Amino acid sequence: MTLLSPRRDTTPLSRTIVMVLLAVSTVYFLFPLWWLLVAATKPFGEQFSGNGLWFDGFGLWDNLARLTAQGDGIFWQWMLNSLIYCGLGAAIGTLLSAMGGYALAKYDFPGRGALFGVILAAVLVPKILFTLPLYLMFSGVHLINNPLAVLLPSIVSPFGVYLARVFAAQSVPDEVIEAGRIDGASEFRIFRAISTKMMLPALVTIFLFQFVEIWNNYLLPAMVLGDDHMQPVTVGLVGWNASHVAVPPPLVVIGSLVSVVPLIIAFLALQRFWRAGMTAGAVK
Repeated sequence: MTLLSPRRDTTPLSRTIVMVLLAVSTVYFLFPLWWLLVAATKPFGEQFSGNGLWFDGFGLWDNLARLTAQGDGIFWQWMLNSLIYCGLGAAIGTLLSAMGGYALAKYDFPGRGALFGVILAAVLVPKILFTLPLYLMFSGVHLINNPLAVLLPSIVSPFGVYLARVFAAQSVPDEVIEAGRIDGASEFRIFRAISTKMMLPALVTIFLFQFVEIWNNYLLPAMVLGDDHMQPVTVGLVGWNASHVAVPPPLVVIGSLVSVVPLIIAFLALQRFWRAGMTAGAVK
């Protein structure tokens, strides 16, 4: 007979240490965003002067007007491009990840274990290593300076397949699938009408991860897109930052603040789903 060890309650000292570490981590990660907010709301030209950690005047609306006027509104074209690349890439990537993960979890076929091992190995490979091969491949098929050169790589997510597989195995009972088959539903209808609803928290998490990853991607779009009107906002802002004479540096600060707003909105709007998806597989 095996006796379970008694549960050990945390001490006030350990809880204090954890809270201090969490507070320090929070300040560390939010500090750049706070500085960006303060600097972007200052009157134009005073972004790098005065107290950088507190507000000194308010010129946000004038700053946004200057941002819009720069380059005939090219910044908002970059924002639209980023939303299109991220929205389409994340949506298609989430669908493919859900289908792949569901198939790995619920269907038994030869080589399933080996295939899942390859996917796990792909999670460990930094995507930046694929940038040059992708550029050479797209150059060979004449897709340079084409939005497809950004969209096609963004719909592949090994981590998304892994997360979908874990969540499908945990949240979609085999009995529900068998009941659907007995009722005469096709495999795709079972997946579309039943399984995807049960996997919704994981799918939202995959979507958010894909959205943020595509939004922050710089190297691949910078290499495959030469037309300014096709570039995402990350590439556009780096180009502005490199041309201090043509573009005033304060515009880069203001544009950087605006560029993170869609990410904040996405996380706040979908947080109740992705927090549940982050715990996928934590409890067996």
